[in-house]
Amino acid sequence: MKFVLTLIAADGTALNVEMMEGVRDALRSLGAETGSLDWLAPDHACDISFNNIAPDQADAAARHVIGTQTIDCIAQETEGRRKSLLLADMDSTMVTSETLDDLAAQTGLGEVIADITARTMNGELDFAESVKERVMMLKGLPESALEVAYHQLELSPGATTAVKTMKANGTHCLLISGGFTYFTSRVAERIGFHEHMANDFMIEDGKLTGGVSEPVLTKEVKLETLIARAGSMGISTTASVCVGDGANDVPMLKAAGLGVAYRGKPSVVAEIPARLDHADLTGLLYAQGYRREEFVN
Repeated sequence: MKFVLTLIAADGTALNVEMMEGVRDALRSLGAETGSLDWLAPDHACDISFNNIAPDQADAAARHVIGTQTIDCIAQETEGRRKSLLLADMDSTMVTSETLDDLAAQTGLGEVIADITARTMNGELDFAESVKERVMMLKGLPESALEVAYHQLELSPGATTAVKTMKANGTHCLLISGGFTYFTSRVAERIGFHEHMANDFMIEDGKLTGGVSEPVLTKEVKLETLIARAGSMGISTTASVCVGDGANDVPMLKAAGLGVAYRGKPSVVAEIPARLDHADLTGLLYAQGYRREEFVN
């Protein structure tokens, strides 16, 4: 069939046959032709193939049935579902926190910088100017603070499995961040990305100068990189999957074949229909039709 709807439950929530049949009935009530239930992981992830209604209609119908349960749904075209290129944001996506906020927590400016970060990620402030402002506020911080912040980082659940599985299946994996290479280089190696891109801190005499490398890696650069990487691979951007949480990810997510908002900020959720609000990052695999037994841990 032309389209597929994937339901993915959060850990601790069971996805049962009754729920899936309810969703399938909801699609049929809109005039859809549906296939049988295809379980990608028992009680956790399941596909319903369908025709005759649009993905956004299927998404809305499924969300109505799901209600407040911690279950995500993603509707898309079936053809080309498994992707050849991954671009992933780092802060609040592949890792659970914002690395600049983690650095700021070592100063007396933690709450101030965290507030600027939150407004920036929701699209309320200019991204490049916000990066420069926050880094300037960290002027004089010892370089050793970077190591402290890195060792406090936690990977998001499912991040390593998602990347390792895609990589093992031939997907080129790029970690791209409006943050800093000190962190992306280490996180990329730890998770298994092929490459990484980010900004650089300016450091002199073992301390942050308050400067940042130019040009700052903005939403425009993320989009340009997606297009360039796809071009160099000889594929369309429709053969890519991108994931991120902030306003600076939106153009990249919109241009991808599958653009997924992971714990997206309100402004992102308003624009990106494919979302992982509850499930972990292995949801990226289920959305591409991977079965649990195919996962590489």
